[in-house]
Amino acid sequence: MSLGQQLAPHLPFLRRYGRALTGSQTHGDRYVRATLEAIVAAPEEFPRDVDPRLGLYRTFHAIWNSTNYDETPENMAVGDGDGQEAIARARLARITPLSRQALLLTAMEGFTPEDAGYLIDVDVAEVEALVAEALTEIEKQTRARVLIIEDEPIIAMDIETIVRDLGHDVTGVAVTRDEAVALAMEDRPGLVLADIQLADDSSGIDAVKDILAEFEVPVIFITAFPERLLTGERPEPTFLITKPFQRSTVKAAIAQALFFNQATVPAA
Repeated sequence: MSLGQQLAPHLPFLRRYGRALTGSQTHGDRYVRATLEAIVAAPEEFPRDVDPRLGLYRTFHAIWNSTNYDETPENMAVGDGDGQEAIARARLARITPLSRQALLLTAMEGFTPEDAGYLIDVDVAEVEALVAEALTEIEKQTRARVLIIEDEPIIAMDIETIVRDLGHDVTGVAVTRDEAVALAMEDRPGLVLADIQLADDSSGIDAVKDILAEFEVPVIFITAFPERLLTGERPEPTFLITKPFQRSTVKAAIAQALFFNQATVPAA
């Protein structure tokens, strides 16, 4: 099997990671593209002594570190737009990129602390410390009003508990497209958590499109069918969680989505 064939199944999830790390589909995809270009240009330098997925993410981090690891806010690639970029830069000044990498690699991408340590060149104890630091700092920095679009009551209750435990408010829980749009128009949320398949066979994707047509809001899709959204075609979501999910995964995604969002307000 060629190297390209070995890496192909992991590319959609590397794009997800790049977008979550940068808060931008454009910036995240740019890093992934640079990663692939580096592999094509020098395939002999690709790590062959580890699993191909680890090698792929390791190469991505080499690209990220070469252009983005300077911890001064002026040198960090962040979200699109001057206003959003200024907010993200202010927050990046208070939390190191390395801690966010450790959090996303373990909580969202499912790497073990050992593998995450390999990817960011630290030991296991430091990975665990970085993850704790990231959660503490991000949870202090952001809070929002959250709309949940989910038709399975148990899952909706679990998500609502996670959201409230993080200090956010829930504006409502919608189970259909029409209900989701109505709730969003009645009380504009600062974040939307959306399933794809809803109770009346309507689509959470369509609900989100309807909401985004009225106002901008960050969206996290939570779905058992990530392949429907990670097709390689635009637009794709910046933040995506796969069911069944861990509570830590949802917490990490919420924190990162709000990290780049101008609709959030500082915690008191």
